[in-house]
Amino acid sequence: MGRVTERRKVIRIRDGAISTRPDTLVAEEPLEIRLNGKPLAITMRTPGDDFALAAGFLVSEGVFGEADELQNIVYCAGATVDGSNTYNIVDVRTAPGVVMPDITLERNVYTTSSCGLCGKASLDAVRTTARWVIDDGAEAPPVRLEPALLAGLPDRLRAAQRVFDRTGGLHAAALFTEDGELLDVREDVGRHNAVDKLVGRALQRGDLPLSRTILLVSGRASFELAQKAVMAGIPVLAAVSAPSSLAVDLAAETGLTLVGFLRGPSMNVYAGEHRIALRAAAAQG
Repeated sequence: MGRVTERRKVIRIRDGAISTRPDTLVAEEPLEIRLNGKPLAITMRTPGDDFALAAGFLVSEGVFGEADELQNIVYCAGATVDGSNTYNIVDVRTAPGVVMPDITLERNVYTTSSCGLCGKASLDAVRTTARWVIDDGAEAPPVRLEPALLAGLPDRLRAAQRVFDRTGGLHAAALFTEDGELLDVREDVGRHNAVDKLVGRALQRGDLPLSRTILLVSGRASFELAQKAVMAGIPVLAAVSAPSSLAVDLAAETGLTLVGFLRGPSMNVYAGEHRIALRAAAAQG
């Protein structure tokens, strides 16, 4: 769409020297998500992967879990006075027969790029709408992650952030296998949007639930990000910054492994420590 970044004039001051130059900024525009023609939510996002974002958002709301439940997604015209298409409204259509859950989850219609489910305080809503139990599969050995493997993931995420290199202003989310293979990475001005784009792409490929995977986010681990991991069946959520108390509570109740302050060989394990090889970490220390 060519709208991921924009150019703006900036006055630059360096060591007392003043100059004027163009600067590359990350684009931020509203996206209205409609479900079967009815307005559902508005989020501020970086344009691109809009259909995946909408699909992933609806996975987190409990609407979708299988690719065949999604009929199609289209951009809607009529967003301006003259009726032209701004590519800022998408309509998601469910397949015939898909039963609509209660998708309000105490949500305000407007969500910002920074917080998403502001004010949502009910863990029960996530438990009752989650399609999958967070486990490692009955026929497979439990996921067991070496701390050294986790320690190397942030550098790999950073290396894959193409737009961040040009703007310095984007969050990122990446999906890895339990062996550390990078499966996908998405960027957005909103950390929850980046995760929605990952999950939406997985839904479109028919890859849900995302069992035996690791979700890494470039910022903090909020309740909403933990919710999105649980709703997608992801067993491990790691963040380079701090988690919130409610995120830790949700992880503990659902069996999600939650790692915060993942910076080099240092990290904090807040929940689901059974998936982390703690003895290996002690031996290294």
